[in-house]
Amino acid sequence: MEFKMERQGLLKEGDHITITEGLLPGSYYYTIDPSLAMSGNYPFRERLTAREGVVTQIIENERGFYVMAEFEEGKE
Repeated sequence: MEFKMERQGLLKEGDHITITEGLLPGSYYYTIDPSLAMSGNYPFRERLTAREGVVTQIIENERGFYVMAEFEEGKE
Protein backbone atom coordinates (compact mmCIF):
# COMPACT_ATOMS: atom_id res chain seq x y z
CA MET A 1 0.00 0.00 0.00
CA GLU A 2 1.23 3.47 -0.83
CA PHE A 3 1.10 6.47 1.52
CA LYS A 4 2.02 10.12 0.84
CA MET A 5 4.46 11.59 3.37
CA GLU A 6 4.79 15.38 3.43
CA ARG A 7 8.29 15.62 4.93
CA GLN A 8 11.41 13.54 4.57
CA GLY A 9 12.68 11.49 7.49
CA LEU A 10 9.42 10.82 9.33
CA LEU A 11 9.71 7.08 8.58
CA LYS A 12 12.42 4.74 7.37
CA GLU A 13 12.55 1.30 5.77
CA GLY A 14 11.92 -1.46 8.28
CA ASP A 15 9.82 0.68 10.65
CA HIS A 16 6.84 -1.10 12.17
CA ILE A 17 3.72 1.02 11.74
CA THR A 18 0.12 1.11 12.88
CA ILE A 19 -2.63 2.67 10.83
CA THR A 20 -5.99 4.25 11.51
CA GLU A 21 -8.88 3.77 9.11
CA GLY A 22 -11.01 6.71 7.98
CA LEU A 23 -14.40 6.44 6.31
CA LEU A 24 -15.66 8.55 3.42
CA PRO A 25 -19.10 8.23 1.75
CA GLY A 26 -17.80 5.79 -0.87
CA SER A 27 -14.40 4.64 0.32
CA TYR A 28 -11.84 4.19 3.08
CA TYR A 29 -8.49 5.91 3.62
CA TYR A 30 -5.65 5.09 5.99
CA THR A 31 -3.29 7.20 8.08
CA ILE A 32 0.02 6.02 9.51
CA ASP A 33 -0.07 6.93 13.22
CA PRO A 34 0.56 9.55 14.49
CA SER A 35 -0.41 11.34 11.25
CA LEU A 36 2.90 10.66 9.50
CA ALA A 37 1.51 9.76 6.07
CA MET A 38 -1.86 9.21 4.38
CA SER A 39 -3.07 6.77 1.75
CA GLY A 40 -5.28 7.45 -1.22
CA ASN A 41 -8.92 6.38 -1.15
CA TYR A 42 -9.79 2.69 -1.42
CA PRO A 43 -13.22 1.34 -2.39
CA PHE A 44 -15.12 -0.80 0.11
CA ARG A 45 -14.11 -4.02 -1.69
CA GLU A 46 -10.42 -3.20 -1.08
CA ARG A 47 -10.77 -2.47 2.65
CA LEU A 48 -7.66 -3.35 4.64
CA THR A 49 -8.27 -5.58 7.66
CA ALA A 50 -4.75 -5.44 9.13
CA ARG A 51 -3.80 -2.47 11.31
CA GLU A 52 -0.06 -3.14 11.65
CA GLY A 53 2.58 -3.35 8.95
CA VAL A 54 6.17 -2.68 7.95
CA VAL A 55 7.65 0.08 5.79
CA THR A 56 9.27 -1.60 2.80
CA GLN A 57 10.43 1.40 0.77
CA ILE A 58 10.61 5.20 0.81
CA ILE A 59 10.39 6.80 -2.64
CA GLU A 60 11.24 10.41 -3.41
CA ASN A 61 10.17 11.93 -6.71
CA GLU A 62 9.12 15.31 -8.09
CA ARG A 63 5.73 15.02 -6.34
CA GLY A 64 7.16 14.36 -2.87
CA PHE A 65 7.83 11.42 -0.57
CA TYR A 66 5.97 8.13 -0.74
CA VAL A 67 5.96 5.30 1.76
CA MET A 68 5.40 1.74 0.59
CA ALA A 69 4.18 -0.60 3.34
CA GLU A 70 3.17 -4.25 3.56
CA PHE A 71 0.42 -5.65 5.74
CA GLU A 72 -0.52 -9.22 6.59
CA GLU A 73 -4.21 -9.44 5.76
CA GLY A 74 -6.42 -11.43 8.10
CA LYS A 75 -4.69 -10.09 11.23
CA GLU A 76 -6.44 -7.36 13.14
